[in-house]
Amino acid sequence: MPYIENAQAGSLIHELAGVIIENKAWLSEIDGKIGDGDHGINMAKGFGRAAERIGPDATLTEAMQTLSDVLMSEIGGSMGPLYGMMFADMAETLGQRTQIDAEAFGAMLRAGLEGVLDIGAAKPGDKTLLDALVPAVTQFDATFAATGDFAAALAAMRDAAQDGRDSTQDMIAKVGRSARLGERSRGVLDAGASSCALILTSFADGITKRLQSA
Repeated sequence: MPYIENAQAGSLIHELAGVIIENKAWLSEIDGKIGDGDHGINMAKGFGRAAERIGPDATLTEAMQTLSDVLMSEIGGSMGPLYGMMFADMAETLGQRTQIDAEAFGAMLRAGLEGVLDIGAAKPGDKTLLDALVPAVTQFDATFAATGDFAAALAAMRDAAQDGRDSTQDMIAKVGRSARLGERSRGVLDAGASSCALILTSFADGITKRLQSA
């Protein structure tokens, strides 16, 4: 079964930080239409600081725990704790595994989703990051169950996350500061769903190019 080594896979978080920093202005622009306008700034700060502290030999487990620590303690807004918990639960589930195959990655994804659900009040359809994360996790599991193909499941996860992000444009915000806008929140992408799609796309692309055969 295809897999990646956990050792030195912390480089995935370096790549992810680069993606977030590259999209800082876009994320803040989206957020500024119905929110505080600081989502991209906070995300870039948190992911950038974490990347500076992740060594070249770090495992993915270690890198995600470092990222979680920074997001939980050093960035503002509501997204720090949400993403911080997501990455903490992912790291805990991955643990000391030496190899990350589809089953391990799927378990990691589900743990991350549970972490977000445990501390947030939102549900799918409320115009939040869950509108990208839930379908992405669902499609990863369904595609791998149907095909047994790790790469195909990663592609399905990426596509579902991006479709979920796009679906938020027609939604009315139900939670957070943007909920006060009611109908006026329609017509704009959700910033959290947009950053979540970037995260999952970066994971999909980075893992796919590292896949090895057992």
